[in-house]
Amino acid sequence: MRAVRYDAFGPADVLHVADLPEPRAGRGEVLVRVRAAGVGGGETAIRAGRLRRVMRHRPPAGVGNEFAGHVEAVGDGVRHFRAGDAVWGLMPHLTFGSTAELVAVPRKLVALAPANAGLLEAAALPSAGTTVLTALTETVRLRQGQRLLVRGAAGGVGSVAVQLGRALGAHVTALAGARHLDRVRELGAGTAVDYRTADPGTLGAFDVILDLVGTDLPVHRRLLAPGGRMVALALDPEALLKTFVFIAGHRNVVTFSNNPSAERIAELTRLVESGALRPVIDTVFPMDRAADAHRSLEAGGVFGKHVIEVSPERR
Repeated sequence: MRAVRYDAFGPADVLHVADLPEPRAGRGEVLVRVRAAGVGGGETAIRAGRLRRVMRHRPPAGVGNEFAGHVEAVGDGVRHFRAGDAVWGLMPHLTFGSTAELVAVPRKLVALAPANAGLLEAAALPSAGTTVLTALTETVRLRQGQRLLVRGAAGGVGSVAVQLGRALGAHVTALAGARHLDRVRELGAGTAVDYRTADPGTLGAFDVILDLVGTDLPVHRRLLAPGGRMVALALDPEALLKTFVFIAGHRNVVTFSNNPSAERIAELTRLVESGALRPVIDTVFPMDRAADAHRSLEAGGVFGKHVIEVSPERR
């Protein structure tokens, strides 16, 4: 099978399409023929080796931790799926390799894909969607009428956070680049502000701050209302120790590494089918242009997610 890989840490040029042995579905696993895979915002730093001090991930390795496709086969003990089912899901926690024609993953990391979204579009949501769901409904329990600030609102996770925040009844303030402000308003932001010109002191107080940028955390923490909480989901590779010390020193600042349950992934399916969430795609790249997708992320200005098309659409 074909898969996007890299054999050493480095710039986007290290990414290439390799021929690998086809995986098989072991006991409790689902083998999926991947239609498309999302490109995670943090993957560029991992590929470059900038997070090697905090992650065991080492090349040679694959890229991508989310996918959408069709069930190819199931292993012993799997009864909820059958060949041909349209599904989406994630790779096991802190592993990568979904940008491949076939992936074998535990049954608990797979759910039926939304019936109202194509698999190409759906590939943008499993990771970002479950991350936001966990952050807003479990970690901080965002409630109707509260004020939510989303830093990095135009990105893959931020564009989902704006939508879910609105669906939960919060007033959403989105910080994003100037050219994306109208689009984040369309997603549900009640207030959209250019992060380049914003004066944090004029934004007001917030019950919840979802930080997807990773810099200037102390400045934005001061915007929390009494009892408010900040969820810091981005790491600044140039200030890892400083970031960890800051989070550890403030009870109202929390973080987590997304590792969703089967129920969480199924909940994401229901939210998309209800219309509360929709995938937001910037660009679809073919497999042999995976390096271009990474370069684009590193350049900035992406709205939503990049997606890699792995296999042709079934006729």
